[in-house]
Amino acid sequence: MSERILLVATRNTGKQREIRQLLEGIPYRIVFPDDVAIYQRSEEEHVERGETFEQNARLKAEYFAKRGQLPTVAEDSGLEVFSLGGLPGVRSRRFAMVDGPAEEQDAANNAELLRRLHGLPPNKRLARYRCAIVFLPRPDAPAATFEGSCRGRILEEPQGTNGFGYDPIFFSDDLSESFGTADPAAKDRVSHRGQAFRQLAEWLQTRQ
Repeated sequence: MSERILLVATRNTGKQREIRQLLEGIPYRIVFPDDVAIYQRSEEEHVERGETFEQNARLKAEYFAKRGQLPTVAEDSGLEVFSLGGLPGVRSRRFAMVDGPAEEQDAANNAELLRRLHGLPPNKRLARYRCAIVFLPRPDAPAATFEGSCRGRILEEPQGTNGFGYDPIFFSDDLSESFGTADPAAKDRVSHRGQAFRQLAEWLQTRQ
């Protein structure tokens, strides 16, 4: 039986580390775009044009499945702050509109969110992380979708250096600490991405 390969459609190194761990044990070899010579093109900047996490995940899955001709999974995730009407939401990665390395984007996004919430009490800082996953066995096949979410609030200043994105300013209700200070394994147990990818892993195990 030939080896089965699963293309995970992300170039974010933080997400790659988490996803590889979360999908450990599935009956596929995990690869990312650069591993199979799917190098970045300018058109990728315009793939995520959906208005929901699921739409963006589907668009990414379709794009990378066509380029790679492999079973493909894509996710889109972000942070929603209730007092801001759900922002940053699908704009989470580009909230501060800063280009550059991921670390610089993360710092700018965190600073912009803290600026908007400056001086607000805890009940106005409630938030949730959300993740949507789309799996395509072939570019033209019906998709399977999975979702996860976790709740917390936005801190007044960053705590910890673990994780990535908004993790240092997101205080998890489940862990009673920020994702920036949480042990990565503890974060994976409760996080939006952990929930969604465990659902995917269990689903793939039933289809060996």
